Amino acid sequence: MTTALGGQMPPVDPDPLWRHPWVVSLSQVARRLRRADRARPWVLDTLVVVGAVLLFCVPDQFRGGDPREVAGVFTELPRWGMIALQAGLMLPLFVRRRAPMTAFVLTAAAFVVQWSLLVFLRADVAVLIALYSLTLHSSLRRLLWASAITIAAFTFAVIRIAGIVSVAEIAFFLVMAMTAAIALGLVVRIRRSQLAALRDRAARLEIERDQRTLLAVAGERARVAREMHDILGHNLSVIIRLADGGAYAVRVHPERTAQALTLIGETGREALNDLRRTLGALRDETAVPELSPQPGIADVDALCERFRAAGPRVSYRTAGEFPADRGLQLAAYRIVQEALTNTLKHAGPDTDARVSLEVVQQRLRIQVEDTGPVDVPLTPETTAESAPGQGLIGMRERAALYGGVVRTGRTPAGGWRVQTELDLAPQRTP
Repeated sequence: MTTALGGQMPPVDPDPLWRHPWVVSLSQVARRLRRADRARPWVLDTLVVVGAVLLFCVPDQFRGGDPREVAGVFTELPRWGMIALQAGLMLPLFVRRRAPMTAFVLTAAAFVVQWSLLVFLRADVAVLIALYSLTLHSSLRRLLWASAITIAAFTFAVIRIAGIVSVAEIAFFLVMAMTAAIALGLVVRIRRSQLAALRDRAARLEIERDQRTLLAVAGERARVAREMHDILGHNLSVIIRLADGGAYAVRVHPERTAQALTLIGETGREALNDLRRTLGALRDETAVPELSPQPGIADVDALCERFRAAGPRVSYRTAGEFPADRGLQLAAYRIVQEALTNTLKHAGPDTDARVSLEVVQQRLRIQVEDTGPVDVPLTPETTAESAPGQGLIGMRERAALYGGVVRTGRTPAGGWRVQTELDLAPQRTP
């Protein structure tokens, strides 16, 4: 949501109650209690039982002279009998979280025994505590059984005191108490499920963030590796061929040795400049990168000239008006560079290569074809396409950025052909 001045409005809390200092303090206390309960769960179970005994059992032990018992309404048990019934109601609460159904059944059984003797005990609240714990910790199917057992036990109690109090009033009170216990258990259970889902979602989002970071790093490494391969692979191939030619010229044509060394120096300097430009992206942000334009279609002619110096006879042809998109021009240059490098590497210096770039119907067609190595017979092994290396993968990735597919294969004459078409108005996808 934005204001009239275009600024971002602060988020509005849907319920200001949660920001109240008392609620915040209670939330902090509840978090501390949950941490302590996870560390020592038996402490909370003991505190619940001890608190219930102090609140509901001790008063029954010191209520002598209750007018209801004097009037003969309820049965008066000796102290040991009352303690036995209270123990039957309270002791199962020790296992109310580890075995909620067992605790509930034992408590309900003690409740039925107590009302069959027509004994009034405040410790009957243990049935509601056990029902709340079962709702919170057990399955919903068991909750249905527990609700049926509770209704049956309460109905038995109502029947036992039907002649003493109003049946409608006591039934309404018992049903409301049972509903409150179940509702409280469901609310706490749903809240815990929501918090668990939020924690799980936060953990998954953190994992996805780390995975996206790793993928971004891997993509950047692949991009740098592709650039390094294009730069070093091409220039080193040319340098190796020139060095071999220079070593041969020392014995046959000494006057051409200086030319070979000059070409080696120019190629090495160009490779060093390209390498510095590529590695500039990996430097520290405070470092000042060396800025120089990336090669494009206009540099393909000089690229062919360097390959001619290494031996192959390269012809270059263009047609149409090329786009000004530097990214597309760089992709075209790298594809031609990699194709000529493979020609020099596999066909050798004594081969003819033809390079053509044409713009036809908003498509840039690139074709690099060579005549293959001389004096090498055409066999099934040589006609089979070799396994794609880093260079071919790089060409395919660059072409895919502009809606193109690289097609490679043998020519009928025994040479090798690389073809692709790049869209001049591509819909780029990562």
